[in-house]
Amino acid sequence: MNRLMGKVAVITGGTRGIGLAMAQAYAAEGASVFVASRSTVSLNEAVSILRSAGYQAGGTTTDVADLAQVQALLEAALRELGRVDIWVNNAGIAGPYGPTVQIDPETFLQVIQTNILGVYYGSIVAVKHFMDQGQGKLINLLGYGAKGAAPYQNAYGSSKAWVRRFTRSLAQETKDSGVGVYAFSPGMILTDLLTQLEVIQGSEERLKQYPVVLRVLARSPEKVAEKAIWLASQATDGKTGLEVSTTSTGSMLLSALREGIRSLLKQPAPHIDLKVKVIDPYK
Repeated sequence: MNRLMGKVAVITGGTRGIGLAMAQAYAAEGASVFVASRSTVSLNEAVSILRSAGYQAGGTTTDVADLAQVQALLEAALRELGRVDIWVNNAGIAGPYGPTVQIDPETFLQVIQTNILGVYYGSIVAVKHFMDQGQGKLINLLGYGAKGAAPYQNAYGSSKAWVRRFTRSLAQETKDSGVGVYAFSPGMILTDLLTQLEVIQGSEERLKQYPVVLRVLARSPEKVAEKAIWLASQATDGKTGLEVSTTSTGSMLLSALREGIRSLLKQPAPHIDLKVKVIDPYK
């Protein structure tokens, strides 16, 4: 439908999972995309996937917790693609599952640096550029914990609560600038963030129902990309401050009903490639 024709989108964490799905969806709607990742291998693979599909795409390695590298990301996108109209702060890490007091403080700090500083740096770099050119859309991703407590995932949950408040405040500060600032909550997405877990030893039992939760609530990245297109399109012009979610009570109830029927009929459960690494907090 070419809803993003002529636009250029920068997506951090855009080389896999929901980030790559958004890049593919934006490109399919006519946008040029510029993705960022800390991994050179992942970056090259993602750019190759996008270009082989006929899309205009580029990217650069970036640690979003480093302001200089985030500024360099913008400059690289401008050099290669000529402009930037959409900026998506998607890069994020979850950290291990377990009690807060047993998480290595350095590990906790890594989550905060990526999920909070990454969004902060990306936001100020993007918004300054958008204000100079008189238009642009910033999209910050939310997640579990944005609206309530996230026990045993305190680093991730508290970082997403911060992102939500920060994004709402930034939207109010810039509401008369022509810049759109939005929060996007994609829900549980079946990506490495959910299926490759580190668990503090002793907390494994708390995850015994986790595969069921994934079957009921998690969806493929491609299924949520449509909402991300809408958010970046002209449909949200003049609607800065929107907070958009892809899940609803009805959809969750329907998924739960399907899982209940499957279990009642003793049908085999869909396979989920779940990898769990147990961490000894005292080593």
